[in-house]
Amino acid sequence: MSETEDIGQLIWARLNAYREHSQTGQGPVLTQMPAQDLAQDLQLKNWIEQGGLNADTVDRFLEPYLKNTQHMHHPGYIGHQVAVPHIGASLAEMIHGVTNNPMAVYEMGPAASVIERVIINWMLEKIGWYSGAIDDFEANEDQGAGILTHGGSLANLTALLAARACVAPHAWEEGVPDNLAVIAPAATHYSLARAVSIAGLGQNAIYYAPVSDLEVLRPETLEAVHAKAEGDGKTVFMISANACTTATGLYDPIDEVADFCQSRGIWFHVDGAHGGSALLSSKEKHLLKGVARADSFIWDAHKMMRTSALCAAVLFKKQRSLVDAFRQQGSYIFYGEDQPGFDIGPYTVECTKAPLGTKLFWVLAMEGEAKLGAFVDKQYSDTRAFHDLINAEPDFSCPYVPEANILCFHYDPVEEDARQLALRTEITRRGNFYITSAEICGRRYLRLSVMNPLTTVETIKSLLEEIRVCATLV
Repeated sequence: MSETEDIGQLIWARLNAYREHSQTGQGPVLTQMPAQDLAQDLQLKNWIEQGGLNADTVDRFLEPYLKNTQHMHHPGYIGHQVAVPHIGASLAEMIHGVTNNPMAVYEMGPAASVIERVIINWMLEKIGWYSGAIDDFEANEDQGAGILTHGGSLANLTALLAARACVAPHAWEEGVPDNLAVIAPAATHYSLARAVSIAGLGQNAIYYAPVSDLEVLRPETLEAVHAKAEGDGKTVFMISANACTTATGLYDPIDEVADFCQSRGIWFHVDGAHGGSALLSSKEKHLLKGVARADSFIWDAHKMMRTSALCAAVLFKKQRSLVDAFRQQGSYIFYGEDQPGFDIGPYTVECTKAPLGTKLFWVLAMEGEAKLGAFVDKQYSDTRAFHDLINAEPDFSCPYVPEANILCFHYDPVEEDARQLALRTEITRRGNFYITSAEICGRRYLRLSVMNPLTTVETIKSLLEEIRVCATLV
């Protein structure tokens, strides 16, 4: 056996053991050493200067590295909206690590390009923007289009650029008009605000629409916000809605926002980075009622589709919208007669692009879309069960019934926001659980994102006991 095979098999065995041990719930979810100490423990300076990492020495690196990771497979990981990756996604990452096909240009990754196109068509089909065989690549302007990007931030930026091109088609050459504006809920993810400034509009171009006490967009306020923007001499060219909000996991009323946008001819964008996966569930897809009326939609596979980071889709109802987002080339989205395939590069910020679609493909190929939908069902249902458990405890309260797999709750004996944060810090320090925190309408809550199918009612009961213990220490 070659040295390459030796080290490859050894690393895979160690990673598999790490994953299986994490799944047992034994050991900490997270160990955090001071950065300087960790650099020394990993022997980084020595490895860089001396080399010598091989099958005989790799454990000297892997052991401290794996110890100091966030153990996503641990049932006590109930923190950020990051997928507990399916083994299929891990295998796809390994294949890419060997083949290294940057596939923005078709000839640099033919198989990866075809896989991404089929995955995009499959996602479009779930929204209602694609009909027919998902492996049919014939140009059809009545169908939707999209690409996969390295994260929702790039996806939101791409959608914004497409909307800008619709209202200001000469902006790419002549610069951005100074009268453009965007309306977004006050609870909008910060990546949209970043996109607005990156696109040259400036933060003053964002008009924030009021939200409810639970940070859900109030569609009845859109008229007043729109009138305010017009009174300021602005042209509102895009309105965004959340599906779902990052803090609470609650969905904006998409259908009602679509009514407003349609009545005024305004581009309607839906940020479905996290909650878009409800489209896979026959039980939960009602939460996205009206989404097919949007003009653009983003959807992260690396959240609720068990895919390793990063893998995010930006999807458009009309193919022309994707073509118009970037004006450096006038080529059409589908290949011409003189090519065997299609280049993705003209339609994305990224000039070199990893084969992101292969990761989601491997998850689907091993599980099938029905099982992926069942996973979404389970996580949403489990979160509602956790809500009922927590809310029934006399010393805890929840501000809402969850719609997705995100739940905020409050430890009532500790009223001060600073102590709620201190509770979270102490929980993280002890390492048995990893949770986050969010502020809703001026009050601080502890927050769960139920990403791991191994997180159970018993896990939550243990968490509540841990919180009570931590409360005596902060």
